[in-house]
Amino acid sequence: MELLSALSLGELALSFSRVPLFPVFDLSYFIVSILYLKYEPGAVELSRRHPIASWLCAMLHCFGSYILADLLLGEPLIDYFSNNSSILLASAVWYLIFFCPLDLFYKCVCFLPVKLIFVAMKEVVRVRKIAVGIHHAHHHYHHGWFVMIATGWVKGSGVALMSNFEQLLRGVWKPETNEILHMSLHLPVMTAAPSSPTKASLYGAILFTLQQTRWLPVSKASLIFIFTLFMVSCKVFLTATHSHSSPFDALEGYICPVLFGSACGGDHHHDNHGGSHSGGGPGAQHSAMPAKSKEELSEGSRKKKAKKAD
Repeated sequence: MELLSALSLGELALSFSRVPLFPVFDLSYFIVSILYLKYEPGAVELSRRHPIASWLCAMLHCFGSYILADLLLGEPLIDYFSNNSSILLASAVWYLIFFCPLDLFYKCVCFLPVKLIFVAMKEVVRVRKIAVGIHHAHHHYHHGWFVMIATGWVKGSGVALMSNFEQLLRGVWKPETNEILHMSLHLPVMTAAPSSPTKASLYGAILFTLQQTRWLPVSKASLIFIFTLFMVSCKVFLTATHSHSSPFDALEGYICPVLFGSACGGDHHHDNHGGSHSGGGPGAQHSAMPAKSKEELSEGSRKKKAKKAD
């Protein structure tokens, strides 16, 4: 707090925390969320054949975090759908992304400089949702740390956590894509879709819970401001560089061997490394053959050639 006061960031952080999210920031959140839906295999074909199912998937991408948070707190799951303005705005974005003539809207929002702006604004919404979710859970469970962390976590990354249910609406069942498996310390960078926002949401939920229970001596406005800067910087960098890595990989590389043993990440990396070079076919068995056996085979073949030459 003293550092923030010295840098004159206290008032800036307070003003930033009071900026309304609707409609500009929410619009950006809906655009990026539905863009991710369109990137999914078969999503475009689904929108042509089954537009209602496609619309439901889009609503889950936009409001899945609210549904999961209501489920955890025992509130009506459909409660947020009474917000007509947000539903209409998200529906308009879905229609423009999937059905705009010549894909003009999709091409505009996918233009990298424009997309980076939307991605940054989405992270602003994510952090605010984490803070609001923990504040909401604190009213129900004053001493329920785990409830507050869980609520803030699903508020920040709800759609990722319920991705399997969203896949069922598209007629797809891939349990191996479960986000909880992908964000494990054992699997730091094996996923095709980045799980760093899900991890960051969990870490952010822990920080905001500590702040809410007064174990972290920082004001909520300052924490929102600082964590938003971190999230925006990481996400914009990863999107601009088309990277699937996580900003937490280096830290987890030190923590994982200490907490879970050195074999938790090493075996998986070794398997991936071998699989990437061997292709998983019959050649993999030969590449796994001990070096001594290969030398003996080579020596045997040389002797056979020598006998033929004689």
